[in-house]
Amino acid sequence: MNFQTIYTHTYMQKKVKGFSKLSKEQKIEWLAENYFSDAENGKKILSSYWNSDKKLQDLHDDFIENAISNFYLPYAVAPNFLINNKEYTIPMVIEESSVVAAAALVAKFWSDKGGFKTTVISTTKIGQVHFMYAGEFTKLHSYFKEIKPKLIQATDSITKNMRKRGGGILDIELRDKTAELENYYQLHVTFETKDSMGANFINSCLEAIATVFKNEDINVIMSILSNYVPDCLVRAEVSCAVSDLYPKNAQHYAEKFIHALHIANAEPHRAVTHNKGIMNGIDAVVLATGNDFRAVEAGVHAYAARSGKYKSLSGGKIENDIFSFWLEIPLALGTVGGMTKIHPLAKLSLDILGKPSAAELMQVVACVGLAQNFAALRALTTTGIQSGHMKMHLNNIIKQLQATPKQTNYLLEYFKDKTVSHSDVVAVFEKIK
Repeated sequence: MNFQTIYTHTYMQKKVKGFSKLSKEQKIEWLAENYFSDAENGKKILSSYWNSDKKLQDLHDDFIENAISNFYLPYAVAPNFLINNKEYTIPMVIEESSVVAAAALVAKFWSDKGGFKTTVISTTKIGQVHFMYAGEFTKLHSYFKEIKPKLIQATDSITKNMRKRGGGILDIELRDKTAELENYYQLHVTFETKDSMGANFINSCLEAIATVFKNEDINVIMSILSNYVPDCLVRAEVSCAVSDLYPKNAQHYAEKFIHALHIANAEPHRAVTHNKGIMNGIDAVVLATGNDFRAVEAGVHAYAARSGKYKSLSGGKIENDIFSFWLEIPLALGTVGGMTKIHPLAKLSLDILGKPSAAELMQVVACVGLAQNFAALRALTTTGIQSGHMKMHLNNIIKQLQATPKQTNYLLEYFKDKTVSHSDVVAVFEKIK
């Protein structure tokens, strides 16, 4: 039997029909038979993460296709955020050990310096009907002007409730994209969706518009919202006297901080890691509130590259002995609909935040992103990032080593005033074992 025959035989053994129709238990049995190196242990792990509340587990199972278990992430809160003179405790969902600690520490630091100030610059969202047209542009333009009122009218039943809340379609533009792709045009539609993130609403409107717009000369390719929302923008900032920034050598370290921001603008390799630190905080709150962190990530990184070069999302300056630090970022978020009303913890998160509007949630999320960036840059330009991070990571290493309570206490005390590295912790653990 040659390799190809063996491969085909193995593949056919693992191929399954009607998998989605199997019960959860049957799906797990099939996985155990075909993939688990230790079938019984694999099944035990999966079932141990089921929720004991069957109603709640059924809800989780309905979220996605082929659900077989739950993958839990820690749910935490960061207190002491003062935003526009209002106090917040902010829910965060993340597995990285130092993120919540950094957010809480920075929140406390700025709380007695006036806190965070935020402004929602705009809340416009975007959808597009992409189509191909090979005729004369003047004819297309005339057709668009003639039919535009009918395009808006076609969405009346969809936008009725949204319009009652002050939202709906703001405008429809015909855009010529033939410089990028031959015969390619689009209808560029702008929306206000108020407290809803608006994905389903926008897509329904676009499909209704496309149905009326297309004709024998217009080939509609697709109708879909865009997660690039440069006009759904929020700004968060902090400021204080330079002398209040650091206990010693404040001017020196403040200048290093600003230089670090300039480097993130000049060097894309640094900018990516710089912005990743911002997203540590943003994603954690977006997840906790049942919003789409993947859409937020895609839009934010596109915004960081809007000049044609990937740059820092944050900025800062020292002027008249005042240190200022800010973040301007696109965030399309919702506080009604979707997971925000279905997932019990997402609903609880919004309750903890005081049932915010979408605009208020944008401001809260931006502040956590700014806090994370401040924590990272302060560490990088003073003690270095690894000192604090590895201290937090020490507990994870100890858990991996399955240390006893006595050994854990010894290791925590031993590394209290020492640099933590995985190899050093293992070496000390082996000695005391």
